[in-house]
Amino acid sequence: MAAYGLYTHIQSNRRRSIALLIGLFFLVYVLVFAGALAAEGMTTDARLDYLLRAAWYDFLLALPWATLGAALWILIAYHFHQAMIDAVTGGREVTRTEEPRLYNLLENLCISRGIPMPKLRVIDDVALNAFATGLNDKQYSITVTRGLQQALNDTELEAVLGHELTHIRNGDVRMLVIAVVIAGAISFFGEMIFRLMFQRGRWGGGRSGGGGRKGSGAAIAIVIALGLIVLAWVLSIVIRFALSRQREYLADAGSVELTKNPDGMIRALRKIEGRGELPRANSAVMEMCVDNPRTDFSDIFATHPPIDKRVEALVEHAGGHDPGPLALPPPEDMIPDDSGAQPSGPWSDRELGRAPPEGGPWGPRGPWGPWRRN
Repeated sequence: MAAYGLYTHIQSNRRRSIALLIGLFFLVYVLVFAGALAAEGMTTDARLDYLLRAAWYDFLLALPWATLGAALWILIAYHFHQAMIDAVTGGREVTRTEEPRLYNLLENLCISRGIPMPKLRVIDDVALNAFATGLNDKQYSITVTRGLQQALNDTELEAVLGHELTHIRNGDVRMLVIAVVIAGAISFFGEMIFRLMFQRGRWGGGRSGGGGRKGSGAAIAIVIALGLIVLAWVLSIVIRFALSRQREYLADAGSVELTKNPDGMIRALRKIEGRGELPRANSAVMEMCVDNPRTDFSDIFATHPPIDKRVEALVEHAGGHDPGPLALPPPEDMIPDDSGAQPSGPWSDRELGRAPPEGGPWGPRGPWGPWRRN
């Protein structure tokens, strides 16, 4: 269960990230050929072999533009993916002044391992969830919901932050963001081709070519094109679902290694259980969260293992104690169990059995100054 910094897992994620980018270009090319074949089938009455040759010629002409478009999409996503995710979820960046409790918890964890401090974001939603985003050290960010802050005490919230830090260190975040980029690209190109097909079908002519009987291959060509479009869409989903559920077990274990408290992670998972659905987030964003609720048949396609399995692993391998499902008060009545107390980081006074000094958790003179009481 000592997952934090696992070299093999990090290397595997790097290889998968490269494979995902290659897969993105492949799926875009499939969509471009499908669009060319559909256009030929809707505007030309000819044999199927003629339509396939014409579509291949059109594809070769469009190939440089398709490559440029996919590269441009990646470039835009690289620089603006956080803004896109914030637009979907309503997240906003916060500072230490705005969220001192949250900021201090994360800072303690980062200092304890020498990890660069990611940005902090908050979503004003009663759901209980969190996720990390970014493609490099300058972009990494951890987003938590307001409901999570209210429902979890410092120990539990620290465990969730440790979970997200492990995702960042293990390379899971980079891989998931690339998967989101693929989903967006396939949706964009697929919609563009369907619009093209609609316009061609409505306004296009019906030139004949290839010496074939009228309509002999057009219908088949259109069916093949639609099949390729569906195939690309299904493959984009399969790529996302192929992301191993194991990463969540590893992130849970990494959180325990950071905090030295398996019970904090277990209680956090029990509180989040069934309360993590973000109404404004799409499925791609939910795949990056601590928990992505799935039930019944849809659990077959889940990107996260069930909470029960994750808790069971923590109990078996980390020596934690499972309290079972936890009931929570209504969102408006939820107050952190130890609101205002000093974060339980690696140098926490709570861990040392001392009461925090007056004048703030760090004392009047900062984290290394002497404690003085007026």
